[in-house]
Amino acid sequence: MRAPRAPVPGLGALRQTGRLFALALEVARAIFRRPFQFREFVEQFWFIASVTILPAALVSIPFGAVIALQVGSLTEQLGAQSFTGGASVLAVIQQASPLIVALLISGAGGSAICADLGSRTIREELDAMEVMGVSPVQRLVVPRVLATMSVALLLNGMVSVVGTLGGYFFNIVLQGGTPGAYLSSFSALAQLPDLYVSELKALVFGFIAGIVAAYRGLNPRGGPKGVGDAVNQSVVITFMLLFFVNMVLTGIYLQIVPPKGG
Repeated sequence: MRAPRAPVPGLGALRQTGRLFALALEVARAIFRRPFQFREFVEQFWFIASVTILPAALVSIPFGAVIALQVGSLTEQLGAQSFTGGASVLAVIQQASPLIVALLISGAGGSAICADLGSRTIREELDAMEVMGVSPVQRLVVPRVLATMSVALLLNGMVSVVGTLGGYFFNIVLQGGTPGAYLSSFSALAQLPDLYVSELKALVFGFIAGIVAAYRGLNPRGGPKGVGDAVNQSVVITFMLLFFVNMVLTGIYLQIVPPKGG
């Protein structure tokens, strides 16, 4: 009698990754199917926006201030104070703003999505929907993923503005910068593609947050405790993916779009 094979290390994680990508492709296809659950989308959009808009505005102020103060201190040491505004604003728009929005959406909206779908799963509501010929992905997952993407896209613009104003205020008040030098360096270094890549990052990050939350919600292990574990896992996995994808998108952008004046 042959001995049972030992489990292959890492095979479970690889299988889970494949299922996550399969769900992402299924959601991408289901977005264009009819009927579209517009009411569900509006309800999810309003919920996610209501729990993230105020924290996003409050968090963006210290983020913009810290970046402006750090960049201002560095440029002062190098004798390049005139570049403080441009460097600070670009850091806020390209890097800080999309990540702030995505982390808040994942922590607040994504965890709620995962808990909702997980509770439906353990109560076998999704199985009942499939028996009735209703696709849970199209009925429940697609509106939630589109809601996270839409909220991320809109909040990113607000966080960019608030973070930039916060950095401007603290640079002028605490570091003795001049408004003219701050604004002139910003206009000299910034360009419209910087805003485009920021919005693209927010859209991609919102998609990742929604997909990961939905996947963990659809695949909880055990009862209510498994749902709680799935919520924690969805937040951690989303954070890891966000930073990796941000590195990839930033590298591609810097290779494709030349700096202004370059």
